[in-house]
Amino acid sequence: MTAGTLTTPGIKAPGDYIEDVMQSVKAKNPAEPEFHQAVREVFDSLRLVLAKHPEYQSNRILDRIVEPERVIMFRVPWIDDQGNVQINRGFRIEMNSAIGPYKGGLRFHPSVNLGILKFLAFEQVFKNSLTTLPMGGGKGGSDFDPKGKSDNEVMRFCQSFMTELARHIGPDTDVPAGDIGVGGREIGYLFGQYKRLRNEFTGVLTGKGLNWGGSLIRPEATGYGCVYFAQEMLKSRKDSLEGKLCLVSGSGNVSQYTIEKLLDLGAKPVTVSDSNGVIYDPDGINREKLAFVLELKNVKRGRIRDYADHYKKAIFMPTDVKLEHSPLWNIKADCAFPSATQNEITARDAANLIKNGVKVVAEGANMPSTLEATKLFLDAGILYGPAKAANAGGVATSGLEMSQNSARISWTREEVDDKLHKIMIAIHRNCFETAEKYGTPGNLVNGANIAGFLKVADAMLDQGLV
Repeated sequence: MTAGTLTTPGIKAPGDYIEDVMQSVKAKNPAEPEFHQAVREVFDSLRLVLAKHPEYQSNRILDRIVEPERVIMFRVPWIDDQGNVQINRGFRIEMNSAIGPYKGGLRFHPSVNLGILKFLAFEQVFKNSLTTLPMGGGKGGSDFDPKGKSDNEVMRFCQSFMTELARHIGPDTDVPAGDIGVGGREIGYLFGQYKRLRNEFTGVLTGKGLNWGGSLIRPEATGYGCVYFAQEMLKSRKDSLEGKLCLVSGSGNVSQYTIEKLLDLGAKPVTVSDSNGVIYDPDGINREKLAFVLELKNVKRGRIRDYADHYKKAIFMPTDVKLEHSPLWNIKADCAFPSATQNEITARDAANLIKNGVKVVAEGANMPSTLEATKLFLDAGILYGPAKAANAGGVATSGLEMSQNSARISWTREEVDDKLHKIMIAIHRNCFETAEKYGTPGNLVNGANIAGFLKVADAMLDQGLV
């Protein structure tokens, strides 16, 4: 090993350095398993890199990249419709700004805590790097649950949340967006409060309404992009989505537009789900049925079981939290699009998918597969698109929204969709070629992790010890 590449006395090899940093992550961030999992997945790929780039080790890039540049945690008091005082906790993790302002969503869900947001922010750093756009990584949110709340309650919460967040964000500093529990309604309330506090109309949030600075295709972008990525994976084996049976989990924004684009490309989606259970429609979810799901979820804010009441051939399977697997992933199909939440595919689910003939897994949600499930997919040699690559279309189109805001212009739907499609093709090519370059052809997990890391790490080296 070249002189000057050792980081700590006694560490003689890149593998030892990685394990040392991994142990430090666990010690400094106890009881945050999702964050540990996200770091481990990236680090496993970086073993291939450190041997070729000792400068990353000597400059302790791994130690630095796992440590957020800033963690903001604050109280969010608000008053419900009964006049009672409610208290929630707000967060913003500003993880890394080496290649641009922090960029990443806000999640409103009871499960939100520091560990989950750190995992999401860490993933976001590499995902944003892959988009080719100048965006750093961040993530935020609250343990507030918008389900069952009135519009006025959601507005009062959002205004209180933004009253504190506003002092930490800005169009050239940190640009939040939506995530689970934060859709167009919430972005509107957040933006309105930011504008009132700062007395400025700027592109400080993405996912805005079309008539006040939003971008066409932004709501559809994560789902569309995930399907474009799956299409590119299939092209690498001279195949297509035409006629493929597809499993889609979730019934929110990502799932809805994944189904729409699958229909555009001639595939047959047969499932949707929510936290209460799974719908399996053997006849396929066509455009009329998709319109019903959009109305049910986006307007009525109802539960997916109502689908089976409306379409009698559909089967509803309630969720059993005691089971370590989901019936959704035990249906015969060609492709799977996990689009609900983290770790929804366990090792048993992965084994069921492989057994039932699934050849493509494209992740629409963030880290929806456990490490064990990911290993099973890779060992089986199926086409596996990891989240940080496959679902990067959402943040890519957020970046396009930022560009339109900065230039005070608005692109057509076709222009944005074309740019999104080209970005997803470029992401796939980058992951595919990087995997080959580092000796693991076809392993897009390694390709995505390494390609995303290299751009950020090189920028960190260029900018000195900051």
